[in-house]
Amino acid sequence: MPLRTPDGRYIVVRGRLWRTTDPNLTEEERQRLVQDLMNARRAVKAARSKSDRDAEDAAHRAVDAAKHALGERGAVWWTDGAPDLNRKMVRNTGYAAWYDGLTVEARDDS
Repeated sequence: MPLRTPDGRYIVVRGRLWRTTDPNLTEEERQRLVQDLMNARRAVKAARSKSDRDAEDAAHRAVDAAKHALGERGAVWWTDGAPDLNRKMVRNTGYAAWYDGLTVEARDDS
């Protein structure tokens, strides 16, 4: 299970923050959107294997649409005005002290 920031907005992978799915989605919505995302990712792979640039572009757009719908891209899902730190290195954010206080085992630096 990936390490989550205390506020639940991000997971940490190799020291980098990645925005989590909007917790306000219903479980049914989330599952449907994750399925859409996985289908789109498979379509990217299939298009690449066929060297079909148009299909690959369409599949990338579908991935992006699913990520937006999940709340992992686009406008943030929280409402307190905190900035979006997606893809930032945790050590360069307000989460640095929290992260530094974790044991090596608790971190997701692999």
